[in-house]
Amino acid sequence: MFLIAGPCAIESREIVMQTAEQLRRLCYDLGITLYFKSSFDKANRTSASARGVGLEEGLRVLQEVKSQFGLPIVTDVHESWQCAQVAEVADVIQIPAFLCRQTDLLQAAAVTGRIVNVKKGQFMAPWDMSGAIEKIEQVQPGAAREGHVWLTERGSSFGYGRLVVDMTSLVEMRRFGCPVVFDATHSVQQPSTQSGVTGGNRSMVPYLMRAALAVGVDGLFVETHPNPDQAISDAATQVRLADMRGLLEQAIQIDALINKH
Repeated sequence: MFLIAGPCAIESREIVMQTAEQLRRLCYDLGITLYFKSSFDKANRTSASARGVGLEEGLRVLQEVKSQFGLPIVTDVHESWQCAQVAEVADVIQIPAFLCRQTDLLQAAAVTGRIVNVKKGQFMAPWDMSGAIEKIEQVQPGAAREGHVWLTERGSSFGYGRLVVDMTSLVEMRRFGCPVVFDATHSVQQPSTQSGVTGGNRSMVPYLMRAALAVGVDGLFVETHPNPDQAISDAATQVRLADMRGLLEQAIQIDALINKH
């Protein structure tokens, strides 16, 4: 089991460096491979609220994390032209769920040779993600088999302002032969339920995480922040940094038990 973790958005250098340092120490203690994730731009937002520090400053901060702590980097893109520049820093280019069918974006990310993490759209059936893989493999043959494509489950729309997780989607997507990740924090979102701002319930994160690990996944995605309630994005769903050790200790135990079978 590997871990993708970090603050949802790059709000400041200080928060990013503090989070990266503590996560690195924690994952070293627990023997978990960590990919540090944070976004330079939160472009997919319901309202015109704060988006982050932007591409240039964001990549500068992520490069500092990479250089100082030796961590591989995950960050997301929204435009095809961003991929080449992001690939100079990121080890994994993430495709947001709302953009998972955008052919040009998928292929621009694949051309870089970096791992492409495609988040399953809230509106997509798990078997339909074969299309995203096919588009990537048109420019990077064998990418799924070689582990250069990851698929991430982050919940499905269930009416207005609600997401549910169909755990069988993890099984369906693993049949494609590529690593499958469970996003434990975005899956507890309540989209656009707080006057145009996404709400959620972080207390449900451990329960969904345990269920996904029991089904079987290759990685976990957990956004974390020193003080989530003050975060500019996903304040209701990010896990408190101080709570990460207990959460990951549970994850390791369940993952080890399932791997025996």
